[in-house]
Amino acid sequence: QVRLVESGGGSVQSGGSLRLSCAANSYTYPWYIGWFRQAPGKEREGLAGLSKNGNPSYADSVKGRFTIGQDNAKKTWYLQMNNLKPEDTATYYCAGDPYISEWWVAGEYRYWGQGTQVTVSS
Repeated sequence: QVRLVESGGGSVQSGGSLRLSCAANSYTYPWYIGWFRQAPGKEREGLAGLSKNGNPSYADSVKGRFTIGQDNAKKTWYLQMNNLKPEDTATYYCAGDPYISEWWVAGEYRYWGQGTQVTVSS
């Protein structure tokens, strides 16, 4: 059973940066990776997706501020978040699956991490 583990969450002031990492417990290449977030009382939101061949896609809400990528040496994926805003406060999740057609749809991913909290203060 593949398990994903996120790390790198924390508290930061508005305008600050955080880098989230996602690691898998077993070999998973190649597959699609997505980053999602969920704030209390809100639906899980797709933020960024990374295709099997490394092509990134972004939601409009984070385009230009967040960057998704993979670290082949460490066999991890990351979400670099810059210019953070209070509305970015949420629990952030990475998700993976070898078969994805719509990266922003949470239901397409079978494997999820436990989530990491990001809090942005004004």
